Amino acid sequence: METNETGIKVKKVLWPTDFSSSAKKALPYITSLTMQYGAEIHVLYVIEDIAHHESWYGEFDRTHIDKLMQWSNKSAEKRLDQICGRYLEGCPLYIKHIAVGDPAQEILKLIDKEKIDVVIMASHGEKGHFRFGSVTEKVLKNSSVPVTTIPVDLKKTSDS
Repeated sequence: METNETGIKVKKVLWPTDFSSSAKKALPYITSLTMQYGAEIHVLYVIEDIAHHESWYGEFDRTHIDKLMQWSNKSAEKRLDQICGRYLEGCPLYIKHIAVGDPAQEILKLIDKEKIDVVIMASHGEKGHFRFGSVTEKVLKNSSVPVTTIPVDLKKTSDS
């Protein structure tokens, strides 16, 4: 494991993704860091927990919610496999994580749990109309490690 001129060791990089084209803009930075330092990439996708929402279009029983969450989890696994296979195969090590809950809270939990050294994420998700999205802002304000945000062209994402 190498250190750079400042003596900072980068062993573990977290890339939170929402599978948007905005999140994908962080990939060149992720792969560069991992190639340079041989760091692990932790790829995180957070499924929103629909069980905590008010009912819409009628009541859902717990089995229906469980089925929706299982489908979301399988879909997320498939997407993560595609991303890791397509974009991260040249990286020394990548680890896929799927969590359920609030994206910012789950990112912050994973930072502590996995002892992440740096987070690389898009400045906002696909539907962002401001310089920083709410998830990015929460992570920036509460992270115990450096967070690098990759700017996303607001015009391109708002026209999507």
